Amino acid sequence: MADSKTTEQTALPMFYNQPEAVSLERHSKKGLAQAAGFGFAAGAMVIPLMAPEMPAAMRSYPIVFSGPDFMPMMITGIRDGENLFVGARGNWAEPHYVPAYVRRYPFILAGDETADRLSLCVENDPERLVTLNTRTRKTAKPLFEDGEQAEAVKNALSFCEQYQGMFIKTRQIMKLIADSGLLAERTSKITLSEGETFNLTGFHLIDEARLQAMSDADFIKLRKADALTVIYSHLASMNSWNSLLYQARQQAA
Repeated sequence: MADSKTTEQTALPMFYNQPEAVSLERHSKKGLAQAAGFGFAAGAMVIPLMAPEMPAAMRSYPIVFSGPDFMPMMITGIRDGENLFVGARGNWAEPHYVPAYVRRYPFILAGDETADRLSLCVENDPERLVTLNTRTRKTAKPLFEDGEQAEAVKNALSFCEQYQGMFIKTRQIMKLIADSGLLAERTSKITLSEGETFNLTGFHLIDEARLQAMSDADFIKLRKADALTVIYSHLASMNSWNSLLYQARQQAA
């Protein structure tokens, strides 16, 4: 399990309603369905993004900063409750990048500040967490085999630990960027081809003028903290508003 005591937030994170600690007692007869798609993310207008993912995500999604920690968020929709990149059958539009936050589901590391280690939990989602029987064994991977963690659990734990490490690193980077005074609150106006207009509010962007005005010493601090990749990936992602509009046209068609 992860050694960090840091959790993403005190409330249940997006997509998770009934996460439960993975255990032999509770999940010995449970399996992970392989055919389930990304339908659980169909209503996510914005999705958390970690710093190492930003170079891959910037080609498809506008990336903004939001919340008290100014964490990166990729915008996937224009209307509330809309993800333009998830199709009716739960498929993610190709060739667009699928963020780690989505790929991690239904697993997550969870714990509180008094815990020495975070525990691997799984969302009690009947489309993903299935009871193993003659029918489901053909399409589901068991969580436990012979009383031991199966490959599905080991892989999930490894992925979640990597994600947690990325989360901690990203939050450190964003604190430095915020403390450097580079973030500015902005509003974006989006107009669809048929004339419908939307205003997206409540997010922050990098102020390029402030970035250009930084002293060499402060700029070097950003470079040493690996913050420049975040900054320049975000700035490049502003070209991806067109990708969002294209997806809106595709879905409308």
